[in-house]
Amino acid sequence: MLHNSEYFETKENNPRDPNHWHALFLDNSVPFHKDAKAAFLFDSGRKSKQFLLPFLRVFGRLTIIFFQIFKAIAPNLINAPKTLHRFLYWGMKYWVSPEANFLILRHFYLGSEVLRFIKDNVDGAENIPMNPLKPLSIKAVKDNLFLEHDLNLYNFIINLNKAIQERGLKIHPVSNPVFTAIGPQPIPFEEFPNRWTNFLDLASAIEIFTPVYQFFLTDNDFWRASNSLQLDEVIGVYAATIMSCPEKLVALNNKHPMIPLPTYGAGFRLVLHGLSTEVLHHLISTEKFKSEAA
Repeated sequence: MLHNSEYFETKENNPRDPNHWHALFLDNSVPFHKDAKAAFLFDSGRKSKQFLLPFLRVFGRLTIIFFQIFKAIAPNLINAPKTLHRFLYWGMKYWVSPEANFLILRHFYLGSEVLRFIKDNVDGAENIPMNPLKPLSIKAVKDNLFLEHDLNLYNFIINLNKAIQERGLKIHPVSNPVFTAIGPQPIPFEEFPNRWTNFLDLASAIEIFTPVYQFFLTDNDFWRASNSLQLDEVIGVYAATIMSCPEKLVALNNKHPMIPLPTYGAGFRLVLHGLSTEVLHHLISTEKFKSEAA
């Protein structure tokens, strides 16, 4: 069962034992789609996050450091993205919770919509190539989904800024932005696996997946993927400039893209990356709703 907003909306509060996640769901200071927020908070309350994550984080970071030494000696010895993504699919199918799988697939879907929104609102950017990733099932992971997502982000920023420099394009405030890139909610995902083994929360799964990601890719591929997690600020600035709301960037957490961080913290930063995408997409969706209601 995938828990949506109704789970928290109908939850009774015990004044002598208030629920942390219930309080955060009812608080609206951070913009977030309500069903995604409910899934994120319910998943955060899983026992695996409380009892397993502290150990997985230590083990995961030590493993990344060990692999970093190995990759320094043989940076290109292992390059098996297909094998990597089969492993990720297997993990998502049998071990990751329905809420975590829901949030993972949403991330790729929303990321594609955000990039398309930016492109649609930069005059002259129509010919910039795009590779939208809109998976509706975890089976799509086997098509190098994680790697393609990283490449899309870099290629979009490079192609957009080359067009800005070579053709004089400009990212500027748009009085009536085009919102056709932002599709309807809920996204029609296929039902997610919900066996008794699907108990791992999002953060715990990521701490396991990150060193696996590092092992099966070249050192350069993993370094590039790790640094991509700090591009949220760049994409956020583009979108906030178009919508004239720079103050909203406070909710984007992966900052300072020109200062690379150690790869052993990539798991935690990946969770922040997902949260930032949700926040930015919901900001755009809210503006779309306001424009349609006006």
